[in-house]
Amino acid sequence: MPEAIVKLENVSIYQEEHLILSDVDLEVFPGEFYYLIGKTGSGKSSLMKTLYADLELKEGKAQVAGFNLKEIKNQEIPYLRRKLGIVFQDFKLINDMNAFQNLEFVLKATEWKVQIEIEKRIDEVLNLVNLIDKKFKKPYELSGGEQQRLAIARALLNHPKLLLADEPTGNIDPRTSMEIMELFQEIHRKGTAILMATHDYSMILSYEHPTIKCEEGKLFEVVKKIPN
Repeated sequence: MPEAIVKLENVSIYQEEHLILSDVDLEVFPGEFYYLIGKTGSGKSSLMKTLYADLELKEGKAQVAGFNLKEIKNQEIPYLRRKLGIVFQDFKLINDMNAFQNLEFVLKATEWKVQIEIEKRIDEVLNLVNLIDKKFKKPYELSGGEQQRLAIARALLNHPKLLLADEPTGNIDPRTSMEIMELFQEIHRKGTAILMATHDYSMILSYEHPTIKCEEGKLFEVVKKIPN
């Protein structure tokens, strides 16, 4: 069996001194797709932030993409994040840069040096998300769905082992949400593991994958696709 990309054992997750989730056990292996559900404030985003070391791990054991989160040093965090793709609900694009420049900025920040290789990789991810014709458009010239596809392209630049998506369809209309989900399905079929936080239970029914839930300070797997 391949090694887990994420392995959490008896983890407690805090926001400052406030306990958000306790006794968290979670394994994600290459090529798996999990939905993460729960009410607002239940700990979904805190779990995500812990996985990419935005929140310090205080209790328990956690390995993510080969890094020990209990022992990770500040200077090692960028190397962890290069192995992860992170997609945010509010896109987090740089508005005064066009699509190409937004992606180029990330590659150069992650030590890509050869311009021809940079341009090739940018074209690859823009083709994957069907935005190659928007290459020189700035984010404000794109629709909400196009901005989210650009954010997904950015997350894929460094061939991540795991894609973390925090409410990726939360700010777009239902039809565009389905297009974004089709894109995630394609990414998943190519072997990338995905952990997606969502409130959209119709999406969970349309695209069935295992579901885990944050509730009352705990994390557990859901058998039903729409919890009571």
